[in-house]
Amino acid sequence: MELLPAIWFVAIAVLWTGYLFLEGFDLGVGMLMKLFARDNTDRRVLLNTIGPVWDGNEVWLLTAAGATFAAFPLWYASLFSTLYLPLLLVLVALIFRAVAFEYRGKVDTERWRNTWDWAIALGSFVAAFGVGAALALTTTGLPIDANGDRTGGPFAWFSGYALLGGFGVVAFALVHALAFLALKTDGDVRHRARRWFTKLVPFAALPLLAWMVSVQMTGGKPWTWALVVAGVVAVGLAWQFGRSGAEGRLFAATGAFVVSATASIFGAAFPVVIPSTIDPAFNLTISNASSSDYTLGLMSIVAAVGLPLVIAYQAWTYWVFRRRVSAAHIPAAHGFLPAIASRILADKPDGKTSASPTGTPAGPGA
Repeated sequence: MELLPAIWFVAIAVLWTGYLFLEGFDLGVGMLMKLFARDNTDRRVLLNTIGPVWDGNEVWLLTAAGATFAAFPLWYASLFSTLYLPLLLVLVALIFRAVAFEYRGKVDTERWRNTWDWAIALGSFVAAFGVGAALALTTTGLPIDANGDRTGGPFAWFSGYALLGGFGVVAFALVHALAFLALKTDGDVRHRARRWFTKLVPFAALPLLAWMVSVQMTGGKPWTWALVVAGVVAVGLAWQFGRSGAEGRLFAATGAFVVSATASIFGAAFPVVIPSTIDPAFNLTISNASSSDYTLGLMSIVAAVGLPLVIAYQAWTYWVFRRRVSAAHIPAAHGFLPAIASRILADKPDGKTSASPTGTPAGPGA
């Protein structure tokens, strides 16, 4: 088996692991905007925990997709064409979520905030579910023919494995977010997050564990089965740390769970990148789906230089914003647009704006 394709398969698995670990908790925080937060102050606390890092976390998704495109173009083509509709929904959900982060605080009205809160929550749910479904199907099988093309209609991909992967990532994101909030906040949000985590984690871990076991049943190896056991142990430790209040260890345990899960799933699937549900002879593997050795070699040089810099920068970002956030740190709410309007009208008690020499209304800084 060729060395470079195997290295890049491992690299892509690592990128997806990083995405689920980092983006997992901020997608979960987005969903908790409607499931967990009690009022606007709670929601602002939640947003401030991920505000400095959420867009950096999404870089892992772009890098994973880009690396797949460059290293395994047939894997990328078959996956993205077969799952065109669900991945389009993921893209739209991420766009709405990003816009909501920026627009939520622009107007200080309950209706405005509620609209964007739902955009954040639903966008986070759809993104988590879609990514989970796509990853589950790339490790359990898609209806592709000898050319890697989809057979059947636009929903031929839909199966129980898609639901299992989707709900597995959603459930993990929720408990991972609760562990993150217990670590990153203080006051009532911190204590409630830890209580919710302790109650939910035994059930929330089940879909991801079921996905792990289902992949092992077809391609499991002794070391990947050992990782399944490690995942179960990590869940048990996380539950215990949640009860004892060891929040740093709690977050590390949920991270260990997703690392063991992705390693066991990708390890059991190796060397197949997309199994064909039509005929095993149509499976895409690291050998028949990869780019040339020259391309992979050049990519390896670039990654060896660039990846450590990206990881170092992101680690520095988390270090800078490591302090806990509480309701005491949240200033009084104010709307951006009403504030500008009040400044414009401040010069004219009768409500008329002053005019510039050209006859147009003067701006707030005039």
